[in-house]
Amino acid sequence: MNFRQLGFSIFLLIPLIVSGQTSAQYNSAEIKLGLKKLNVLGSALYIAAHPDDENTRLLAFLAKEKKYRTGYLSLTRGDGGQNLIGNEQSELLGLIRTQELLAARRTDGAEQFFSRAIDFGFSKNSEETFRIWDKEQILADAVWVIRKFRPDVIITRFPEDARAGHGQHAASAIIAREAFLAAADPKRFPEQLKFVQVWSAKRIVWNTYNFGGLNTTSDDQLKLDVGAFNPLLGKGYGEIAAESRTNHKSQGFGSAKQRGQSFEYFSHTKGISAKADLFENINSNWNRIPGGEEIGKMIGLADKNFNADNPSASVPAMISILKSLEKLPDGYWKELKSKELKDLIAGAAGLWFETYATQPVHSLGDSIKLRSEVLIQSGLPVRFLSVGGKYQSADLKNGFSKSIEGSIIAESITEPYWLKEKHPNGMFMISDQNLVGHPENPAPVLINFSFNIAGKEISYQRPAVFKYTDQVRGEVYQPLIIAPPVTASIADKAYVFTGNTAKLIQIQLKSYRDKNTGTVIPNIPAGWKVEPEKIEFNFAKKGEEKAVQFKITPSDGSISGVFALNIQTSQGNFNRGNRVINYEHIPLQTLFPLAEARIERVDLLTGGKKIGYLTGAGDLIPESLQQIGYQVSILTEAEIMNTDLAQYDAIISGLRAYNVNERLNLMQPKLMDYVNNGGTYLVQYNVNNPLLVQNIGPYPFKISRDRVTEENAAVTFLEKDHPVLNYPNKISQKDFDGWIQERGLYFTTDADAKYSRILSMNDPGEPAKDGSLLVADYGKGRFVYTSLVFFRELPAGIPGAYRLFVNLITKKR
Repeated sequence: MNFRQLGFSIFLLIPLIVSGQTSAQYNSAEIKLGLKKLNVLGSALYIAAHPDDENTRLLAFLAKEKKYRTGYLSLTRGDGGQNLIGNEQSELLGLIRTQELLAARRTDGAEQFFSRAIDFGFSKNSEETFRIWDKEQILADAVWVIRKFRPDVIITRFPEDARAGHGQHAASAIIAREAFLAAADPKRFPEQLKFVQVWSAKRIVWNTYNFGGLNTTSDDQLKLDVGAFNPLLGKGYGEIAAESRTNHKSQGFGSAKQRGQSFEYFSHTKGISAKADLFENINSNWNRIPGGEEIGKMIGLADKNFNADNPSASVPAMISILKSLEKLPDGYWKELKSKELKDLIAGAAGLWFETYATQPVHSLGDSIKLRSEVLIQSGLPVRFLSVGGKYQSADLKNGFSKSIEGSIIAESITEPYWLKEKHPNGMFMISDQNLVGHPENPAPVLINFSFNIAGKEISYQRPAVFKYTDQVRGEVYQPLIIAPPVTASIADKAYVFTGNTAKLIQIQLKSYRDKNTGTVIPNIPAGWKVEPEKIEFNFAKKGEEKAVQFKITPSDGSISGVFALNIQTSQGNFNRGNRVINYEHIPLQTLFPLAEARIERVDLLTGGKKIGYLTGAGDLIPESLQQIGYQVSILTEAEIMNTDLAQYDAIISGLRAYNVNERLNLMQPKLMDYVNNGGTYLVQYNVNNPLLVQNIGPYPFKISRDRVTEENAAVTFLEKDHPVLNYPNKISQKDFDGWIQERGLYFTTDADAKYSRILSMNDPGEPAKDGSLLVADYGKGRFVYTSLVFFRELPAGIPGAYRLFVNLITKKR
């Protein structure tokens, strides 16, 4: 039989399916809570800028205590932040944080949405943010989500001014206020009205706060005690909030659980003000729907009569409620509550069903073999009618499962929709309006199941996933992956060439189908030579891989640009590589980025060859140094403590090593001895809390929150004759051209006079800061502390960053 692929349902009327999630199974407490939630018709939308900005306690309280439909619109995916669990940056980090947010929402009960805005790093004010974001487009995205979600109340995390502490924070509040007004105006973004209607929320408020030394709360503000305890869940909302926030593992946000009374404060922004409650004067029961009053009574009775020992006894009452619901005119609440009720019916009936593929990865055009399983775990009369449009009528017996096999054709690559097109610095390019707001791709394959439950025919959809058994983790679900016929993955994001010396670019070819032949053809900028001009491949079996290489040679006339691959096959031309992000706390993420890399010819002299690298939170500096000929050894504690460090021309500590490595306090004396005896030790940026070693250098300095976010900010040389600006490369202003995202962050202050302050820089309108680069002689050696963002610049192939970094680790002998 063949399964029929079904289009995804109207966005936001049905909760989005999480990749890798199978059929939901509810315990009695969850069914009881679901019945109570079924009787609440109200919604709240929280708006801020980044993953982790949301107030998880308030979200949990609104979703699970007040039982409102609750959502969080994060304008960005957190692409510009730092990563404490790996070396992924930019879009890859945004992909991780997207999944962490989804895990947080599964914990606190809210839903997750995004705009197309990109987190480009810290900004000082909203004006700077809107110079990079297309404000009108981001506003349109927020209006779209509001018109889809239809919140009664909108809540912002931040104010619109400097108190927000971050330009993107302030910008999110401005966008929220303007979207509150624009969503109700048919003249604003009228092209959306082909799909949605205008929507007028009743009020927008600012969720004020008291943290970070800033108290924006006051006694005259509306306040709510959100510290309640939910006996059905066995947890308070401070506990749920901590569990939710702890999902932000890439940011190191493990949180302690809080219990007991806790107040949240709200300041009125626009709309009808409220004095005692966020939903004051908002009808949030079935009386808000014509003909709904009787349905509310029926739900209340079903809730009252619910038997936790026998949930299936409530199914006939739920079926009666569903029939009454279906008689109402079509509308938002009818669609939403019908979906909620159907899921409760399946849960109470003990009905479980899923579809999974027998293989994890398939190629475009392949036939995907699928297995569907259906099981009833109650004595309720349930007849299985069909799966994938294929009639399979059979009565289900308690405890006995039924399996059905089928297939479907793989139709499109499962690339994250916001990464499919090249994009400018400020926002992703999304051509399909109906995808805007989605946290991730709609499932590539949705399977329709139909049942007759207690005399009522009900249909459900489930995503086709892949599942397997891991020896350690047990049963594991992961998203179904549809790939190009072949991928060509380039080893590095950028390649730096010194002089006219040739370099080999390693390519990993991988086939996703049997009997796969074709040709890989490189495209290069002017002035470069590539050998060979093409490489042919012939794969016999799916899954085979082959390492190939191209030799790239620059010349004096070489123009920096992009090295890109065109993969010609009998199925068509492709230009994608393969990247897998695999952490146990999120579903496996597979993407197919463009098969291209930056190539740069750099006038660069190096000194020394052997580098020791002490890893921190994760970065790509070792790989970048290997690009220019250094031998880089990753140092363990045992190697630092028990070997002669004099063998290294320089030792470098990775990002935030002094924040994450608790053993550095033990290693620090040995590292200082290394410097004293003639070594060079370079420490990259750390934050001041938590700082596990108080004296990072041989002389004291402090770490502040100062930064320069303008990547083109003017740089002043404070000590023009200092060796780090002159050997082995003569550093000039030109070496600060083309930097990305920012100059530096967490600058030093109050540095001892024995340190040389090498550079000064500042953002527009701010005083000059001299804490980005400290250098000191100590004994026979050199100590360097730098807050410059080399961890971004070197992997991106920025020539001047390479020249300066090499100088910092090269001491004239």
